[in-house]
Amino acid sequence: MNNYYSKVGLSACFLLLTVFIYSGCHQNAGEEPIETADQPNIIYILADDLGYGDLGSYGQENIRTPNLDRMASEGIRFTNHYAGSTVCAPSRAVLMTGLHTGHAPIRGNREIMPIGQYPLQYGTVTFPKILQEAGYTTGGFGKWGLGYPGSEGQPTLQGFDRFFGFMCQRRSHFFYPEFLFNDVCGMPVERVYLEGNRVEDASTENFQRPGSGPPIERGQYSQDVITEEALLFIEENRDNPFFLYVPSQIPHASLTVPGDDLALYLDENGESIFDEDTSHPFGAYTVQSMPKAAYAAMVTRLDRYVGQILEKLEELGIADNTLVMFTSDNGSYTEGGYHYSMHDSNAPLRGGKRDLYEGGIRVPLIAWWPGKIEPGSVSDHISAFEDMMPTFSELAGMRVPPNIDGVSMVPALMGDAENQQQKEYLYWEFHAQGGKQAVRKGPWKAVRLGVMEDRNSPIELYNLDEDISEQNNVAAQYPDIVDEMDRIMREAHIPSELFPLFDD
Repeated sequence: MNNYYSKVGLSACFLLLTVFIYSGCHQNAGEEPIETADQPNIIYILADDLGYGDLGSYGQENIRTPNLDRMASEGIRFTNHYAGSTVCAPSRAVLMTGLHTGHAPIRGNREIMPIGQYPLQYGTVTFPKILQEAGYTTGGFGKWGLGYPGSEGQPTLQGFDRFFGFMCQRRSHFFYPEFLFNDVCGMPVERVYLEGNRVEDASTENFQRPGSGPPIERGQYSQDVITEEALLFIEENRDNPFFLYVPSQIPHASLTVPGDDLALYLDENGESIFDEDTSHPFGAYTVQSMPKAAYAAMVTRLDRYVGQILEKLEELGIADNTLVMFTSDNGSYTEGGYHYSMHDSNAPLRGGKRDLYEGGIRVPLIAWWPGKIEPGSVSDHISAFEDMMPTFSELAGMRVPPNIDGVSMVPALMGDAENQQQKEYLYWEFHAQGGKQAVRKGPWKAVRLGVMEDRNSPIELYNLDEDISEQNNVAAQYPDIVDEMDRIMREAHIPSELFPLFDD
């Protein structure tokens, strides 16, 4: 499959797309939608590699996030929310399907050249499809990463009426691309070229990473263009229930941001207000002389986009009927010259992106719904990405699909902790760096490393109520709990031919 796309070429892929389109973008187009009189609009904003500690409402002191802090003060903030995975594509697959990484169809960043990642299959049940059946108009604006153009994983074949942005997550790592993709239900995918942008070796045939170097010319910042389209989507659908998915590319490396937000973190001489450290490797990303200032400015710019969305809802008079949720796809990172310790991005958590320690998977979650959510609320409910499918299904008046791993967190959102269902456990597996597994059950967190070499490798055990930083491995003191965690790890992992964790 890795070489398939490059061999067949774009024309054959678009022929395949046409076949899919004739069968309908809506999977059940002939059925009457199930609607309720009080269906809320739903907006889900997903940051890219934002750490648990990057927002003011979660303790950040260096980075300005006034709009997200406003969301927290007027809404509810969750302290025990988890991403679907510790890297991009599998985290998004968990979100879309309601299945944790032991069950989800995509469990790793499997690349397709020249553009895209391994696709979700056509018959996959995703929550946007459920919302379409409920009568919602669905739009996605940002970074996809679950299928290349012309594949079964194309957004309009997975429940979106329209998608605009990056289908390939590799391309989204650079912020001045030559083009973005516009995917409209029933139409061939088109490239929208951004005036003034030119990068090295960006042709379809030769493109591996956008920029065998930095952009040659910078005209339009991609996330600005994407946000403008998202705001237009809100305006166009103000009178009908809509779902808006905004998977931002910020603050993923490369560390690149327009000067107006960067200036907030510069002194009168144009130098960073922070003590900068450029000793960390940049790898394939654009070199940045002020990584601390640039990272902070990117988070602030993301905060600005959130503010624009809230302002648009209030301007149109639909804020009271709109749930807005903000979170991140995994913890902050060590790449592109930045290290998560520079701003305590994951503090007080251990590790970061690609770890199954808390710093890699625990993420902020803020929900805002004027008149429905108690302002200034804080919840310690343990939740994760797989809970979004049943949550959104309930809000839309639809039945929750059977055999998923999530549970609706509507009671927790509404402040009704007493009636909130609790899952037995949360489970993750990571198919890189030797293979990793993790389980959270109540206060207990188990981590197993090196499972590709030895599926019986030792389990580390932590009590998060007493040791949120996972510094004190208490496995030797609680052998019964370790045995229970081992049982869960074995039962939660369903073998996958495409994503083998170990030799089953």
